[in-house]
Amino acid sequence: MASSAETRTAAAPARGKPAPAIPLDLLAVVAAGGALGSVLRYGASLIWPGPMSTFLVNVLGCLALGVLMCVITEVITPHRLLRPFLGVGVLGGFTTFSTYVTDALRMAVTEPLPALGYLLGTVLCCLVAVFVGVTATRALARGVRREVS
Repeated sequence: MASSAETRTAAAPARGKPAPAIPLDLLAVVAAGGALGSVLRYGASLIWPGPMSTFLVNVLGCLALGVLMCVITEVITPHRLLRPFLGVGVLGGFTTFSTYVTDALRMAVTEPLPALGYLLGTVLCCLVAVFVGVTATRALARGVRREVS
């Protein structure tokens, strides 16, 4: 049986021990990326207000995340701050689970079936978008590697 010390994670440090320090450069790039992503998200909501904007932002963000993760794990050796800036910061600030749920709850009051469709359809489309992003990026990367060789 594992002791309680063995089952602790970095997210839950032992009592009396300080949490690990977060490097300030990492915190800064996540904050800067989050600010940029949030401004982009707000701009999208001004251009096209309502649940459709939230749907499109989340699907586009998932597509971009699929591309990003494929590029930084399979194509390039990125700077250590690229993923936190783009993935956690920009795309984390751009996409919005809270607005998605709020939109669905508002819809559910008057249109329960469309609200359910919105909930399920968003998740399905976002999963497909990540798959398409990864698959397309892999195919493009293979093509580029062949041309370079």
